[in-house]
Amino acid sequence: MSWNLTTASAAIIKAGTHSNATIITDTTTLAKWADDAEAWVEQITNTAWVANSTALSTSIKAALSDVTSSKIAMNIVAYDSTGYLTREADMLMNWNDDIVNKGISALKGKPDTLKSP
Repeated sequence: MSWNLTTASAAIIKAGTHSNATIITDTTTLAKWADDAEAWVEQITNTAWVANSTALSTSIKAALSDVTSSKIAMNIVAYDSTGYLTREADMLMNWNDDIVNKGISALKGKPDTLKSP
């Protein structure tokens, strides 16, 4: 299921310039986190976004990318926050969490035709 709703680049950018160099080049771990984020978004919204991706509007695709990339970015920051400046990791975590919460709220009210059975 990896990378259907966002890209690794989008997540890495949101993790900030001081993210751990090893983890942002670990394609296996990033793909696992992408799978987890996509599954979480589908579960929390009760909507089959990945299976119905061709039917989605550009704006819905952008919102899904925003949410899933923020979820992945939070994993990157949490993996190793030692390289960040004072409070930088906290700020990035809060910023990404805000994107996730607001994005999920918006996505929950979207097309009933995409709802999971």
